[in-house]
Amino acid sequence: MTFAPSFIDVPGWKHRYSGKVRDLYSPLTGPEDRVLVVASDRISAYDFVLASEIPDKGRVLTQLSLWWFEQLAEVPNHVLSTEVPDVVAGRAMICRKLEMFPVECIARGYLTGSGLLEYRSSGTVCSLPLPPGLVDGSRLEPAVFTPSAKAAVGDHDENIAYDDVIATVGATVAEELRRLTLAIYGRAEEIARSRGIILADTKVEFGLSTDGQITLGDEVLTPDSSRFWDAALYAPGQAQPSFDKQFVRDWLTSDASGWDRASTPPELPAEIIEKTRGRYIEAYERLTGLTFA
Repeated sequence: MTFAPSFIDVPGWKHRYSGKVRDLYSPLTGPEDRVLVVASDRISAYDFVLASEIPDKGRVLTQLSLWWFEQLAEVPNHVLSTEVPDVVAGRAMICRKLEMFPVECIARGYLTGSGLLEYRSSGTVCSLPLPPGLVDGSRLEPAVFTPSAKAAVGDHDENIAYDDVIATVGATVAEELRRLTLAIYGRAEEIARSRGIILADTKVEFGLSTDGQITLGDEVLTPDSSRFWDAALYAPGQAQPSFDKQFVRDWLTSDASGWDRASTPPELPAEIIEKTRGRYIEAYERLTGLTFA
């Protein structure tokens, strides 16, 4: 797809890169080992960045990530400051510049999504054998590390085996990435469950800091990077209602959208935008116990 998002001009910072959701900036003056990470209100689905935006989505992602970084204080992370220019207040962080590992680190505590598709085909997830008889939503005990290779914007990430991670980053780093990913999932799963939410799976990313420390970067444990389910509605054997962009996916694949999936998706109706915004905010408020303002 052609991807040319608009971005905010930020005083004192130069725009360097735009991903599906985040824009990265480098300082015009001062230390060069830092980056301004700004979460936009863009939303993607089926490898397209949509023309419609979800109001406040970037603020929810940033504030929820900051809250989770506090809960995971034992894991080094990239956040240096939230003292950012007013034009991006609430949706930006000043962070350490990291050399990111080209691996998406995914922990799955429940079988669903692409993992379920592989399991139905081969009985495995990322080449890990799983017990027979599992269904959509089955709990995996213990949780498993199921990495994927990072893809360019607009392409699918590709599930890979642990041996592929070793081949990419080396055995020592691969083991630490797996350990940290599963530790983060285990801690977050407990916190979410205590608030009536199931953390089905999550994706985290790590990079190497200038002093050689493996560091948690990007966002963490948001509805964009994780599957959160309502524990009260959990029922294995079917798709679970989730706190993310499912309203968007469902509308795009419905007859109402008229989308043929070979073309650029249409703009979202106001009702779908508002329902999706509400779902993100509900996830933030239920997880943190705070009121989103």
